[in-house]
Amino acid sequence: MSEFENIIYERPADKVARIVLDRPDARNAQSMQLLYELNDAFDIAAQDDSVSVIILAANGPHFSAGHDLREPAGPQVVADHRRIGTWCGIGCAGAESQMAIEKEMYIGLSERWRNIPKPTIAAVQGKVIAGGLMLVWPCDLIVAADNALFQDNTVSMGVAGVEFFNHPFEVGVRKAKEMLFTSDFLTAAEAHRLHMVNHVVPIDELESFALALASRIAEKPLFALKLAKEAVNVAQDNQGRLNAMQTSFAYHQLCHSHNQQLHGMLIDPAFMERTFKTASVAEEQTVSDR
Repeated sequence: MSEFENIIYERPADKVARIVLDRPDARNAQSMQLLYELNDAFDIAAQDDSVSVIILAANGPHFSAGHDLREPAGPQVVADHRRIGTWCGIGCAGAESQMAIEKEMYIGLSERWRNIPKPTIAAVQGKVIAGGLMLVWPCDLIVAADNALFQDNTVSMGVAGVEFFNHPFEVGVRKAKEMLFTSDFLTAAEAHRLHMVNHVVPIDELESFALALASRIAEKPLFALKLAKEAVNVAQDNQGRLNAMQTSFAYHQLCHSHNQQLHGMLIDPAFMERTFKTASVAEEQTVSDR
């Protein structure tokens, strides 16, 4: 659809929609524009009665490098779009503005996508870092290429975890703590063993496998699919997921405020220095290898 600049909306099979992140040069880093476009595409698929299953995929070697850390703060971006929630204070001073933006853009969007009343499948390759988890975890099923790697490195940034804090429900309490404490990657095989991922397939079979799975699910009556999804989501919420999500989001905002007071920015600047230094070294090595 021509109005999208950062994603592609497709109908690859009967009753199936596929939404593709399309910022491969930026490793599909999530600008706020991309997230709003993604939300619009999910709305199109959710409201189309001819669609029963939605696939979320990505172009390029990596599914998503997370939030676009080079993007300026976003009050104006949020103000320029139709909001998905009712939280106010986007343009206010201090912590109020940042919390309002993240209520809207991050936990707000991820929670909304989790509750789309149709089955969703994430088809994932390469790296899925921090904010990338906030795209795949709201999906009902995850199909991973055998080269997929999952990481939440936000504690290294001086923040208590990504805003959609589903870690204990995805990998269990012990592994969630290790994942956060170390910032280590989970391999596709390990994520499958922990039941975070449904299937691991060779990279060249990822697209066809996800589409075949979606088509098989799409044969089922849509109303029954909707209610089955809602029943499982309610069961998870009754285990305490929703309360844990709200508490961790508050801790996340406290970390932002702490960093703002100490460093004058939302995350620990040492992380940015390490990240961009590593990127520069890698770029220099690539040039020398040529």
